[in-house]
Amino acid sequence: MSLEGKIVFITGASSGIGAATALAFAAEGARLLLAARRADKLAEVAAAALERGAESVHTIDLDVRDRDAVQQAINTLPAKWTAIDVLVNNAGLSRGMDKLYQGNMDDWEEMIDTNVKGLLYVTRAVVPGMVERGRGHVVNLGSTAGELTYPGGAVYCASKAAERAINDGLRQDVLGTPIRVTTVDPGMVETEFSMVRFHGDTERAASVYKGIQPLTPEDVAEVIVWAANRPERVNIARVVLTTVRQANSLLFHRDA
Repeated sequence: MSLEGKIVFITGASSGIGAATALAFAAEGARLLLAARRADKLAEVAAAALERGAESVHTIDLDVRDRDAVQQAINTLPAKWTAIDVLVNNAGLSRGMDKLYQGNMDDWEEMIDTNVKGLLYVTRAVVPGMVERGRGHVVNLGSTAGELTYPGGAVYCASKAAERAINDGLRQDVLGTPIRVTTVDPGMVETEFSMVRFHGDTERAASVYKGIQPLTPEDVAEVIVWAANRPERVNIARVVLTTVRQANSLLFHRDA
């Protein structure tokens, strides 16, 4: 299915997988609707997307945790941007690696509000239009953490397990319509993820990738675009991808 001229809405598009996904869809000639909290970074991605070949770009300063702001953003889109063809629910984060009984509740709230409630808010705002128009594709960003919990990651892993359940539930709920629903579940990817998780501790963040070659954001973006441009009769339900040095969210092979 050609993506040229299709409207692709990507949340968390200011960096990492979201930014790489914007550029990958831009190369297909898509029209990009990009949302994130960091307006300055988002503007840089928008400019790069236009250089890469995007037909046009519209940006939204948006925090997906704000239910009213999400609905308002969709309700007030310019007319030429309302018919969203592909939604990439990418916004998400992890905070901390404390034991559950010692956990920071503010970190819990941020992860749940972004990874679960934000996913729900955006989906609820966008998918009714897809159903009404009789076309659309929702791609959700999951994680290998959603299938196997690791020490210190209980709440983050739970949020990604919830993503998987929401993804599968949505695919069941749109059965009988042409809407497609996909979860792309990466393992270790080198982005700002660990910097965010460790609240800016660069040394601790770097140690996550020590002795291993992780996935790149572009690796994940390529899979997202591949799933989106399958023939309309084909629904890719789930893709799990890891570096060859990773077996699951617990087992890695690192160089000495």
